[in-house]
Amino acid sequence: MPTADAPQSAGTAGVVDQPWTVGGAGVIDETTRRRYELAGFGRPAGLGRRPALLIIDVQYRTIGTRPLPFEEATAEFTTSCGDVGWDAVGRIGTLLGVFREAGWPVLYPHVAPKRSYDAGRLGAKVPGIMNIPEHGYDFVTEVAPAEGDVLLPKRHPSAFFGTPLTSYLVEAGVDTLVVTGCTTSGCVRSSVADAFSLNFRVAVPSDAVYDRSPVVHEVNLFDMAQKYADVCTTEQLLPRLAALRAGGTEEGR
Repeated sequence: MPTADAPQSAGTAGVVDQPWTVGGAGVIDETTRRRYELAGFGRPAGLGRRPALLIIDVQYRTIGTRPLPFEEATAEFTTSCGDVGWDAVGRIGTLLGVFREAGWPVLYPHVAPKRSYDAGRLGAKVPGIMNIPEHGYDFVTEVAPAEGDVLLPKRHPSAFFGTPLTSYLVEAGVDTLVVTGCTTSGCVRSSVADAFSLNFRVAVPSDAVYDRSPVVHEVNLFDMAQKYADVCTTEQLLPRLAALRAGGTEEGR
């Protein structure tokens, strides 16, 4: 697997991009990249032997009931990220198909409908989350749970905090997490950091996560790539997953 500072994917204009630039704003400057390189950050950890897929908060409240630009999407749900979320759903669907065919675990950390007693600090910081219609909490049909998938309602950003996620992963023999969903800077990032802290290997497909700000999206992907996870595109991740399914491993690379 390439190092974090090697060319990763071709951009739409034919320019070779880093994976964290997908959906981003091109804000990671050469000085920043060089400083992290000199510090020795961003080395790949690789995949283990048994991955699980996390699909975090892919509900209509985060993308809207149909693809719309951000400003229009927030008229339906103030918590919507708009059409960038719909773009990511297509890639999540591809990954979901691979995991289902392989028989690997799929887990859905998600925000359950809010009640008055759920407000807490999140309700104070983001009051709009307390007024979402019930149908906004429905899972997006294209990547909805199936029989046997694990549903994990949560009250806080991390999929691990206050949930039995770690127990499910241990029971299933999982050593690697592929983290998708939203938001890149919030629930995805906090879940990735906690997974890293618990010594799981983590992969984040940069085009299968989404956020309302391309600047925030890119900066968080870059930072996760340097410290906590292997960040790549879905296209780059698929052959690696295929190799695992065929009985290979990236451990020790």
